Amino acid sequence: MAELIFRLENNQRYFVNYKYWGGANSSAPILVYLGAETEIYPYVGFMTDNAISLNALLVYIEHRYYGKSVPFQSREAYKNTSTLGYFNSAQALADYAAVLIHLKDILQAQKSPVIVIGESYGGMLAAWFRLKYPHITIGALASSAPLLYFDNMTPQTAYHDTVTRDFKETSESCYKYILNSWSEIDQVASQPSGLSILSQRFNTCYPLEQSKELKRYLEYIYTFSAQFDIFPVTDLCEAIDGAAFGSDILSRIYGGVVAFHGNSTCTVNSDKYTVTDQDAYFGWRWQTCSEMVMPIGSDNSSMFEPQPFNFTSFAAQCKRDFGVLPRRHWITTYYGGQHIELVLKRFSSNIIFSNGLRDPWSRGGVLNNISDTLVALTTANGTHCMDLESANENDPEWLVYQRKKEVDIIHGWIRQYYADLDDALNGPKSDIAGLW
Repeated sequence: MAELIFRLENNQRYFVNYKYWGGANSSAPILVYLGAETEIYPYVGFMTDNAISLNALLVYIEHRYYGKSVPFQSREAYKNTSTLGYFNSAQALADYAAVLIHLKDILQAQKSPVIVIGESYGGMLAAWFRLKYPHITIGALASSAPLLYFDNMTPQTAYHDTVTRDFKETSESCYKYILNSWSEIDQVASQPSGLSILSQRFNTCYPLEQSKELKRYLEYIYTFSAQFDIFPVTDLCEAIDGAAFGSDILSRIYGGVVAFHGNSTCTVNSDKYTVTDQDAYFGWRWQTCSEMVMPIGSDNSSMFEPQPFNFTSFAAQCKRDFGVLPRRHWITTYYGGQHIELVLKRFSSNIIFSNGLRDPWSRGGVLNNISDTLVALTTANGTHCMDLESANENDPEWLVYQRKKEVDIIHGWIRQYYADLDDALNGPKSDIAGLW
C-alpha cells in the first residue's frame, strides 16, 4: 500500500493511501475513515475493496487524544480538566474538517467529493460530520452507530435485552444456564472459602476478591459474542450445552469461558492489573463522563442480573474520577436525535445508517428510512460493523447484498455531485423541448 503519514501543527495524525486514486485533475473522490476511541490503523476492508471501482483516495484520520494524536505535544494533556476540556466529539469533528481542508488544498483537489465513513462511535461521528460540515462532505456511511442511545430515546435495557434474545434464539437451554448461573455463583461465594473455590473452578489469573469480578467477566464474554462475529453466540452456546467439563451449571459456564479463550493458561481477570490500551480506556471513560452519557442497564427481562442505570451514582463516580459532572443532555442538545425522522427530513441528505440486528447496539440505531437519501440498511443476522469488514468468498448472500447496496448508493452520490458540479461550472442544460 502506498501510504504516507502526515502530522499537522497540533500533532494530528492521519494516513493517506494514493494507490487507487484517479487524481485531482479528474476530481476523483476521497473516502475518509473517521477514527474513534482507539489508535487508528490505515486499513478498513470495505474502503480498500471498493477503492478501485471508485478511483478513490483513502484517508484515515485519528481522533484527538487517542493513539499519537495528543494535543499540547505532551502526555500532560491527560492530567487535568483544563486540558481534557478539549477532549470531546465536537473538537474531533473540527479536527477532521481541518485535516480535509488542508489535504484538499495541498493536493489541489478542491473539486474532489468527500465521503466519510465510520463504525460504532466513529459511525456517529460520520453522521454528525455530515450534519455539521455539509460543505466538506457529500455523504456519510454510519455503520452500527447508536445515535439514539442518549437521553432516554432508547430504553436503557435495550442492549442487554438484545444480547438475551440472541442467546435465547440460539439455544433455549444455553440461555437458561446463563440465567441461573448468577445465583449459583452467589451461593458458592457465600460459603467459607467460597471465593477461593470460584477462583479454582474458573481458573482465574488472580484470586477473586469479589464474586462480581467473575460476573462482570462473564457478562463481557456474553455481550462480546453477541456484538461481534469474532466468537459467535452459536459457538459459545455449543460449549455451554456440550458440558465438556461437567453437567452442573458452573461447569457448563466454565466450558463457555474456555471455548471463548482457547488454550490460555488462565482465563478470568487476566487484565485485572493491566490495560492493554491505557489511553483508550482512560479516554473513553472521560468521554462517557463528560458528554457521551449512554444510560445502559438491565432488569428482570434479560438473562443478566438486574442492574438499572442510576444517573446519581454514575455522576458521583465521574466526580470522583475526573472532578466533573456528566452533561447528560449535551449530545441531543448539540447534535439532535429527538424525533430524528422529522428533523433530518427537513434539512439533511446522503447518510446511510447500516445496522445488523443481532448487534445489541442496533437498538439505538436508525432502523427505518427517513427519506430517499437518508437510508437505513438493516440485516437480520448482521453483527457490529460487519459491513465494513473485508469481503471474502464465504460471505453470506445477505452481507454481499448489503455491501453492494452501500456502494451503489455512494456511486449515486458521486454521480449527482458531478452533475451538480457541471451545472455550477457550465450552467444547467436547457431543455428546449420542455418549453413547448
